[in-house]
Amino acid sequence: MASPVAEGDAVSAGFAELERQQQLLASCTRLYKQLEEHFASLERGLAARSDSLRHKRRAAEARASAAMDSLRRREASIDGSVSRALDHLDDLASASSVPSDAAAAAEGVAESLRAMCARMDSAGFFGFVVARRKEVDALRAEMPPALKCCVDPAKFVMDAVADVFPVDRREAKNPTDLAWACVLILEAAVPALADPDPEIGAARLLVPRAARERARGMAREWKEAAERKGGVEWTKPPDAHAFLQHVATFAVAEREDRGIYRRIVVSFSWRRQMPRLALTLGLEEDMADIIEELIAKGQQLDAVNFAYEAGLQEKFPPVPLLKSYLADSKKTSCTVSDNSSTSSGQSGSNANKKEQSVLRAVIKCIEDRKLEAEFPLEDLQRQLEELEKAKTEKKKATSSASSGGSSGPATKRIRASNGGPMPPAKAGRLTNNACVSSTPAATTFVHSPSHTSYAMASPYPYDRPVGHGLYCNQSPPAIREPYVYPAKEVTNFAPGLPYSSPPISYPHAYGGYNNGMGAYNNGMAPAFHQAYYR
Repeated sequence: MASPVAEGDAVSAGFAELERQQQLLASCTRLYKQLEEHFASLERGLAARSDSLRHKRRAAEARASAAMDSLRRREASIDGSVSRALDHLDDLASASSVPSDAAAAAEGVAESLRAMCARMDSAGFFGFVVARRKEVDALRAEMPPALKCCVDPAKFVMDAVADVFPVDRREAKNPTDLAWACVLILEAAVPALADPDPEIGAARLLVPRAARERARGMAREWKEAAERKGGVEWTKPPDAHAFLQHVATFAVAEREDRGIYRRIVVSFSWRRQMPRLALTLGLEEDMADIIEELIAKGQQLDAVNFAYEAGLQEKFPPVPLLKSYLADSKKTSCTVSDNSSTSSGQSGSNANKKEQSVLRAVIKCIEDRKLEAEFPLEDLQRQLEELEKAKTEKKKATSSASSGGSSGPATKRIRASNGGPMPPAKAGRLTNNACVSSTPAATTFVHSPSHTSYAMASPYPYDRPVGHGLYCNQSPPAIREPYVYPAKEVTNFAPGLPYSSPPISYPHAYGGYNNGMGAYNNGMAPAFHQAYYR
């Protein structure tokens, strides 16, 4: 029979073993739950991926089906398109045989454009467009139908812009920037290059293979020239716009160049056609990122235009963006006004103009997007009226101050009553007390008996007043070299010799040069209004 001590030890060991087994079971249970949760999350992820792939497959099947339908329609329309094109060529051939030079010039813009297009006179066409820049609305309306009169519209358009795009090849040292004309012509060429089939239209551009290769070469040449100048961001906005329009017009966009297209679109997002060009060039997937980038750069107004063009106005509500744009513009305007010198009122005037421009742009955006119900225009229009009123009052105050409060001009001078010479135009700015004549003839004085001859003095220069430091936001204009009067126009005097009275008497308007105090009766030079020196 076992002793009680041994039995107690066995019981303790049994309980210890049970406790160990209990801890092991708890650990296994915890591990099982973790594994169960892990596998459940994997199953959920796989299910989500399966659903995503299923939706993508359905979308791809729908796109493929639509593309196949489009291809079948285009294939079926080839015979009809060829027939219409041949009829069009016959019409052009018969129209070109009719003399139309003087008649077309007399009939107006439309007939002139059609006549030059029918003759394939690309140089004359470009010159005609440039010469009528003030009639740009009429040109924009009449060029698309006129370009359809060309035998080969693609070649005609590229020949027309070849002297200016992709690089300016004109020989003039300071040629006028004509990129705007290139943009106008390239935009008008899109309807002319579209298939005449009413169902297909611009989906099939009538650009021959040789013309398309030439268009690709022109695009490459522009990119190379832009990189040599420091990058596409450093090009002029019209030049960059012409490049994007060229790529879109001839459908020569390259997938590897999407980065360049996006950089141009963001850099010149304020141009009206940029949102549409971005979509045409295949940046649909990047539009949300472009809008966010514009918002981060403080270009909320441009972001609103991009959002509407891409159909993302629900994701990027326009009213908060416009209010943020107004607030940021006002802060920037106040900061510039506080940090700039306002001695001439130039910075204040610039801030006023900028604020007016911002308000007008926001008002136009609200009107174009029909947002009056969400963003009433009354407050904005009232602010605009107040700014215009302040600008008008400031102009009146400036005009009144420049006139010096007198009815006569500030620069008027009075001739001496005794027929003597006129006092110097800038007498108040001379450094000595000699009188310099403003007439080209030599000056002669009548001396009193007590006077001796004056010795020849050195010429007296005067400096041209310096313009205000803020001059068109650039460096101040260079100061001209001091002008030196000829020696024969300087009065002779002998330094240190006394004289009893001046040889002549001047009117009271010049302070009466007769008291011996520095040639002025009050010891001070006459003050001319600052406007006199402008």
